[in-house]
Amino acid sequence: MNNWYECKVKYQKVDENGKQKAVSEIYMVDAVSFTDAEAQITKELEQYAGLGEFNVVSIKTASYSEIVPNESGDRWFKCKAVFISFDEKTNKERRTSSNMLVQATDVKDAYEVLSKALSTSIADFTIPAIQESSIMDIFGILHDFDKADAKEKSEE
Repeated sequence: MNNWYECKVKYQKVDENGKQKAVSEIYMVDAVSFTDAEAQITKELEQYAGLGEFNVVSIKTASYSEIVPNESGDRWFKCKAVFISFDEKTNKERRTSSNMLVQATDVKDAYEVLSKALSTSIADFTIPAIQESSIMDIFGILHDFDKADAKEKSEE
């Protein structure tokens, strides 16, 4: 199981007019603790030379049951999926909510990507809410897979 942490990072960015302004961005990392999350986000962001100095100003746990990456997506969307099952003991319908992050280009694309990802689910489901998040990128398990895929492709 993944432990996701949202890390808010502040740094100075040069805007279109050439002026520096303070910017806050949110990144997610897969970590085992707050200390590990800070170490990982620092390590990941140090690789971006144009970022310069930055400060990790807050870290909080994120409760996403699943992350659904999509190569063609450029933004992350918070999606709420409700799984519907029938409890035979009580003869009642049971609904279980789950929050997921989906990488997509827009809300419609996020709905389609999530629907496809959930299509193999045994339970019926609905997607009652999709909202664009302020998450810039996700580091951790997803990037490890991306790096492994890139390495395999370069070896072919």
